[in-house]
Amino acid sequence: MRRALALAALMVTAGAHAVAAPPAAKALDGVWTLGTYTDFQRPKELEASVLTPAEAEAYEAPRRALRGMLREKDEELGQSESEFNERGHALTRVNGQIRASWIVDPADGRIPYNAETKARLGLEKEKREERRDNPEDLSGMTRCLTNQAAGAPMMGAPDTNLFEIVTTPDHVAILTEKYHEVRIVRLGAAERPDPRAGDWIGHSTGRWEGDTLVVETTGFRPGDTGRGAGLYLSGRSRVTERFTRLGPGALLYRFTVEDPALYTQVWRGEIVLDKARGRIFEFACHEGNYALPNILGGARYEEATAKAQTTNASP
Repeated sequence: MRRALALAALMVTAGAHAVAAPPAAKALDGVWTLGTYTDFQRPKELEASVLTPAEAEAYEAPRRALRGMLREKDEELGQSESEFNERGHALTRVNGQIRASWIVDPADGRIPYNAETKARLGLEKEKREERRDNPEDLSGMTRCLTNQAAGAPMMGAPDTNLFEIVTTPDHVAILTEKYHEVRIVRLGAAERPDPRAGDWIGHSTGRWEGDTLVVETTGFRPGDTGRGAGLYLSGRSRVTERFTRLGPGALLYRFTVEDPALYTQVWRGEIVLDKARGRIFEFACHEGNYALPNILGGARYEEATAKAQTTNASP
């Protein structure tokens, strides 16, 4: 971890032609958490975008025992019971409102995919399974390549929700706990990467609007990339984020996502993030993707079994 942080520090100080940051820029520095009971998209069981205290208590109470998660169904493996969940302590409050989702526009709190995208990605299915024809079909999360918090927009997960912000006059580095990824935001005249070179987390550039850091991210990898929480981006997507310090322990995070080929409208979200109580430690995934042979082998076994059953059932 020390080596990773040293490398990140070296990278963020490498730019030239620094631009003046506002005095409050360093207020963003520190370790924050994305942990909250509030889901990125509004769950189907919640009808309103803003909940009453009674509605919030009914939603939060059964989740407290497992730090924001529900117990698995009897026929499932019980991952929620065996993992160290860290989804905070409650649903998020923004301006005194108890929020049912990060997404605030559209009003239903759901990603506004168009009909063609839903059909192509199978998003209308009740339970959509990940394709397992080859390693490239599996998500970045499954392959330990990238995580929900690393790119734009940032999203919370059941675990490993910490991230650290480090600001300099010409760069901002955002280090995430899971897979210890570092996103480099280039400010002002800092050197830009080739926008044609697609990346899992895109290419981020930023500017200061008063005390708010505004980050625009484009250059995502071509094709449809699943980010988790039901979010897909493409090489044409553009994400604009805004980071504003609210007080000693609160950070307002707002974002806007646009991609006419995927969505019916530009959509946006906001959440208040808390200051973390501790520091980030190393998170180790299955290096070398040791699980992939079993995942792919299991899929081939299921296919062979289904084929044998079909053959035996034929007259």
